[in-house]
Amino acid sequence: MDKDKLKQYIPLKKELEMLDKKLEKLYVRQENIPEVLGKVTGSSLDFPYTEVRTTVKMSEPKENDAIKRLIRIKEKRKEEVDKLLTEIEEFIAGIPDSITRQVFELTYIEGKKQKEIAIIVRYSRSRISQIINNYLKD
Repeated sequence: MDKDKLKQYIPLKKELEMLDKKLEKLYVRQENIPEVLGKVTGSSLDFPYTEVRTTVKMSEPKENDAIKRLIRIKEKRKEEVDKLLTEIEEFIAGIPDSITRQVFELTYIEGKKQKEIAIIVRYSRSRISQIINNYLKD
């Protein structure tokens, strides 16, 4: 794990919220797709199996397909974001030293500045920087 990946945690959280909102809007749009009459071709159930054309109600095909495609794209990205968030959270949870774990949580998950963290854990700001750098070197 590197700093750049850890720094992505907060932006990823925001992206996840945005994806949820976009998906919610797409689901609403999907429910409100206008219905149109379409013709389908089939065969009769009994012999001789003659071709039968029937008119059915269906969602407007082009709009329905476009919305479904967007939903698939957004859901796939949401899965990727969830996976990255979980990976970062597991990395931080796996840090054996309590102080180091607190420093990483406060820095990367809560987005606090090193000055603020130094006050919380009662270390100097430079010591906070050392803790992060030393742990990531290992």
